[in-house]
Amino acid sequence: MALRSCRFQDREYTLSYEILHPGKEPTVLFLHGWGSNKELMRQAFGTLLPQFRHLYLDLPGFGKSPNERFLSTADYAGIVHAFLQELGMAPEVVAGHSFGGKVATLLDPPLLVLLSSAGIPVPKPLSVRLKIAFFKTLKPLGLAKVRDLFVSADAKGMNPGMYETFKATVNEDFSDRFAEYRGRALLFWGKEDTATPLWTAERIAQLMPRATLEPMEGDHYFFLKNPKNAAGIARGIETALQTNTPS
Repeated sequence: MALRSCRFQDREYTLSYEILHPGKEPTVLFLHGWGSNKELMRQAFGTLLPQFRHLYLDLPGFGKSPNERFLSTADYAGIVHAFLQELGMAPEVVAGHSFGGKVATLLDPPLLVLLSSAGIPVPKPLSVRLKIAFFKTLKPLGLAKVRDLFVSADAKGMNPGMYETFKATVNEDFSDRFAEYRGRALLFWGKEDTATPLWTAERIAQLMPRATLEPMEGDHYFFLKNPKNAAGIARGIETALQTNTPS
């Protein structure tokens, strides 16, 4: 593990990262989702693609990368871009899980790998909508301390800045951003995913001109819980890089 600082919009951010196979090329950047960190991505893919350089990164506010400010998804992409410039890297492949998929899309790599990416709003169940309505009735009464009883598991324990970031990005519609991407995209999805259901992957695949979708057995963490899925993703990346040609 290493630390490196970068500047974005006149602020300094210190990010924790790890590089595997530093002398290899091309480079694959792995980006985690909410409530996660670089260790999860390394656990899934660290033993795969030994012929590539791997870059694992804790996004600001996660793992060992501190942050207490509100950040938009575009801010995250800007920070990662500044960080890559500090390292002197321009990854040919960016693989992003969940929220990391949205950040990866904004980085506009030649090959984009989306792993159960967020970005298509999913209607909330009635029980969740009722919880939100009940919490809003309590907030004016000075009972905001009960927030932790209502927020999702991904948001619990966050500082105020990160909680505001979570609220602003969790239901963000990225349809236009997906449609703007013109590189090659590989979409891998858990068939039983309830956080970002398979129908959202089908929507993204329709929006992206050069996307292919491969559903896999499992839930939102299908690539972590089943090593065969991670190996299949690695093979997909290898094949795409061997056959990828400019559009």
